Amino acid sequence: MNTISIQIEAILNSRPLTPMTNDPADYEAITPGHFLIHRPLTAVPEPSKEHIPENHLSRWQRTEVFYERIWKRWSSQYLSDLHNRTKWTRKRNNIAVGTMVLLKEDNLPPLQWALGRVTKIYPGPDGNIRVIDVKTKDSQFQRGIQKICVLPIKDNIDDPVQQEN
Repeated sequence: MNTISIQIEAILNSRPLTPMTNDPADYEAITPGHFLIHRPLTAVPEPSKEHIPENHLSRWQRTEVFYERIWKRWSSQYLSDLHNRTKWTRKRNNIAVGTMVLLKEDNLPPLQWALGRVTKIYPGPDGNIRVIDVKTKDSQFQRGIQKICVLPIKDNIDDPVQQEN
């Protein structure tokens, strides 16, 4: 039980909070792990054991499967919560070139987050951005705005001073 609780703690402390620098070539983000151990938390990627029947697994392998399930569920729910959703009646800020984004990827191993920088934007006829080009450490591709979360993470609450003007 202690091992699982420590692994869950590592999952929670590995999430990206804000970019380290404003440099467009930098793909590193500050995490809660930086405040704890002055570097990001990492884990050795292990092959998934979810396809193996549970009665064929050792006790340690069952722990690893449980850890993977927690990671998949928490990371998908966390990213869903981060995605800014505004009503169509409210205008929201568009994404700018050079902004660091967190990509929604389904099959990442535990403690791995897909980070990238926006290189090009494609506005729709209404002026809102629908598609962007994203550059990661390894590649560059187009991604729909629904599959990204912007860093730094801002609340969806409008500033009361701006509402008065």
